[in-house]
Amino acid sequence: MDMQKVGTFLSELRKERNLTQDELGEQIGVTNKTVSRWENGNYLPPVEMLQILSKLFDVSINELLSGERLDEKHYKENAEEYIFTDLMKKRNEAKKRLTVSCIVALITILSGLSIILLSDLLSAPIWLKIICIVFSLIIIILGVGVCCVLTVDAGVYECPVCGEKFVPSMKDFIGGAHTLTKRKLKCPKCGKKSFCKKRLS
Repeated sequence: MDMQKVGTFLSELRKERNLTQDELGEQIGVTNKTVSRWENGNYLPPVEMLQILSKLFDVSINELLSGERLDEKHYKENAEEYIFTDLMKKRNEAKKRLTVSCIVALITILSGLSIILLSDLLSAPIWLKIICIVFSLIIIILGVGVCCVLTVDAGVYECPVCGEKFVPSMKDFIGGAHTLTKRKLKCPKCGKKSFCKKRLS
């Protein structure tokens, strides 16, 4: 996506309507500086603004993001390109979430075990050792919770029976036995409980 081209197109559309940057900003609820940033190609309008601009200028969001009016052939090509780009972005975000989840899990387990080992090595009263063990268990439980939140919707699970791809509820996710790449879940389509493989997209 060429932000300069998008900005130039927005400027042309505004001028076709005989609007100043101030007037356009007033109509859509932003400042003239924001409109100027869009037109200079410094920033891209957020999704909700793209919808408003699309209606105001009577062009599609696809055309706004392409920076030009499109015939049917180019419209379809650009739509497919944006869909592919979006899918790749979601896949990369899922990979990052899984990586962060693994790092958090590792740090959590090491921290918890370190506290337990230290409490055993210290010549401290029993009550202090118990507090250390409880504290380490709380750290481990919180870390596992964070990992679950990061992992549950990073990608989808695929049912081996019917091929349905789905995101499980947090309850099913936590309760499902798992390996590194599979988790025992009930498929919402066929109702079978089986080891479903994790897919990033």
